[in-house]
Amino acid sequence: MTPFTMKVLEIIQNIPEGKVMTYGQIAAYAGSPRAARQVVRILHSMSRKHQLPWHRVINSKGKIALQDDESYNEQRLALEIENVQLGVNGTIDLEKYQWKVSHNEKICSEEEFHEEI
Repeated sequence: MTPFTMKVLEIIQNIPEGKVMTYGQIAAYAGSPRAARQVVRILHSMSRKHQLPWHRVINSKGKIALQDDESYNEQRLALEIENVQLGVNGTIDLEKYQWKVSHNEKICSEEEFHEEI
C-alpha cells in the first residue's frame, strides 16, 4: 500500500460523524492535491475492507457523486442519520458540514499541514 493510500484511509477514518470532506480536500491533506480521482478509487476498492465512513465523502460542489439511485439514497440516508441535511437541490452546505482538520488533530504532520494552506 502506498503512503498516499495509507494517508487517505487515515483521513477518511477520522472524519467525525455529522461532517463531510470532499475528494479533493482529502487528496490535498494526503499530500497530493490533484489526486481526487485516486481518492474515489481508494474509496471504491477499500471501503468495506477498512470499514470506512465512505458516506462522509462528497464532491467539491457539496453533492453526492454516486450516480445510481440505490447508492445515492444509501449515502443520503446515512448522512441524514448523522444530521447532515441536504438542500432542495441535493447540495450539502459545506460552510456548515465540511470538516477541516485543525492544527491539534494529528492527520498529517505539522509541516504537511502548512504546505497545503
